[in-house]
Amino acid sequence: SKFLNDKWMIKNGFLNDVQEHKPWWWNIKVQKLNLSAPLILLPEVSCQKAIEILQEKGYDQAPVVAESGLILGMVTLSNTLTSVLAGNAQFSDPVTKVIYDQFSKIGLEDSLGKLSCILENDHFAIVVHKQMQFNGNGSSFMKQMVFGVVTAMDLLTFVSRNDKK
Repeated sequence: SKFLNDKWMIKNGFLNDVQEHKPWWWNIKVQKLNLSAPLILLPEVSCQKAIEILQEKGYDQAPVVAESGLILGMVTLSNTLTSVLAGNAQFSDPVTKVIYDQFSKIGLEDSLGKLSCILENDHFAIVVHKQMQFNGNGSSFMKQMVFGVVTAMDLLTFVSRNDKK
């Protein structure tokens, strides 16, 4: 069962450490990756416009985030093109028709070890940071901000550049 799987337990925040002989980078925080700010698309962006934006800016993927801050999913260049070419979506359809809504989130304070466990199954993780915001009447609420998108290549690049061996 997944509850006996240490990697599942780490990915879902139920367990902190499983490796007895952790690599040197295991407990370093995600914020040390120095990720660049992500390109974010709003849900009403068309598939055509999403393709144009991603190609023009040199991105393969981008989170789709509602005005409220709710993360709806991830759009990728290849999935958008494949969906349109297969006839499952039109260029004029909103990008929400071709998003991946299965994605993992990780915080800036989480460890690279936790990230590593997530990236064993997922192609990317969305790095989020919770921020308290206040309304005009003084009431507050927590808003989740997308801080970046991290891939296995980002982790590998960090480890190889900073290898202690």
